[in-house]
Amino acid sequence: QVQLVESGGGLVQPGGSLRLSCAASGFIFSWYSMNWYRQGPGKERELVASITSAGRSTDYADSVKGRFTISRDNAKNTVYLQMNSLKPDDTAVYYCNVKRRGTDYWGNGTLVTVSS
Repeated sequence: QVQLVESGGGLVQPGGSLRLSCAASGFIFSWYSMNWYRQGPGKERELVASITSAGRSTDYADSVKGRFTISRDNAKNTVYLQMNSLKPDDTAVYYCNVKRRGTDYWGNGTLVTVSS
């Protein structure tokens, strides 16, 4: 049974940083690319960052390039999202995602609020 559990969200001031974590279980983590999505208030869910199975390649939404970094530790079955220079527009629920055998799996999300 695939499980994804996000953590690390919270309230942060503009310009601040947070590091999100996603602990994965129920599948062979090192075989799959992993993704972070987010859904802000009144907005559609959007892809924020992706990382390939071995971590050799990453991709980012234009809105977060240069500020966010996705990484993974295959020994710990965990994917991370380091978020720097946070802006109020980054306020959202952040979700971890894996696409496995044609099915999308999601965690419950972690809320990030950027506000002074």
